[in-house]
Amino acid sequence: MELRIREGRAVLAGPDGGSAREVDPHSLAIGSDLAQALHEWARVASAVGAARPGDSGDPDSGDTGTEAVSVVSQRGRQLAQRVAATMGTSVRFVDPVSGEGVIVDPPTPAPRSELARRLFGTPDPAGEPTPWLTGLTISAFVAAVVVVAMLALANTLARETSGWLALLASAVVTAGIAPSLWLARRVPIVRWASFGAAAGIVIAWIGVLVVVF
Repeated sequence: MELRIREGRAVLAGPDGGSAREVDPHSLAIGSDLAQALHEWARVASAVGAARPGDSGDPDSGDTGTEAVSVVSQRGRQLAQRVAATMGTSVRFVDPVSGEGVIVDPPTPAPRSELARRLFGTPDPAGEPTPWLTGLTISAFVAAVVVVAMLALANTLARETSGWLALLASAVVTAGIAPSLWLARRVPIVRWASFGAAAGIVIAWIGVLVVVF
């Protein structure tokens, strides 16, 4: 795929060189924001290319023009990298001012160990951000509920009956919840609650042992 400029607008072409069909970025599944950014960059690049540095004979104008060319080239490479990452394919970026071509490859996904894949499932789909704030909030809330519930159960049983019965009840609760938590760890939304419940059980067991012994 190649990123080009035609009449002040950005176009993307296939790998067949000059004979490749050029398409508007809005017609591809790259997102409206990225497509609009490509067109804005193309308009600026066309304007900069029409006024090359030093044309006016003014040294200050030449310095400003050189800086503008550098900004346009850098912005073009950044957008080409975004297109390559979104489409999952290499993009040939042709500098609209210098005419130099650069091949931009999509980023290599970080290696995911087999253990992490078994524990947490497959990673989120490409382009979908991980909801850390929302997910960690849910996990913290669920963990707090689990800790309070297990400690209340253990404390009541230890006070009314015996510490060993409280220990046995906590073990039964843990064994009953564990399979559900193990299965839910792969579900994109529910796994946050699963992580919180697992953390809550671990923390609660510290309190249970303190209550019993």
